[in-house]
Amino acid sequence: MKLVPLGDKVVIKQLEAEEKTKSGLILTSQSQEKPQEAMVIAVGPGGLVGDTEVKMVLKEGDRVVYSKYAGTEIKFEGETYIVIKQNDILAKVEQ
Repeated sequence: MKLVPLGDKVVIKQLEAEEKTKSGLILTSQSQEKPQEAMVIAVGPGGLVGDTEVKMVLKEGDRVVYSKYAGTEIKFEGETYIVIKQNDILAKVEQ
């Protein structure tokens, strides 16, 4: 089974929080800030959402930065994902 988002939705998987600071201090799990960076797992078809035509610009495997409180966290087959509107994704990370 796999998650297939509808409309303008995107399924993302949050990247792991840093366990060390740049200076080498090890952070406890409580002091680790959740990253706002994620990997795109699946992308909806876009199309007509309400009265607006939405073109999907993301694809599987893209790294993105998203709004901190956006989306809905879900558990699927033992993994945690976030289903979010493409509009709540702030930027694509390119290397």
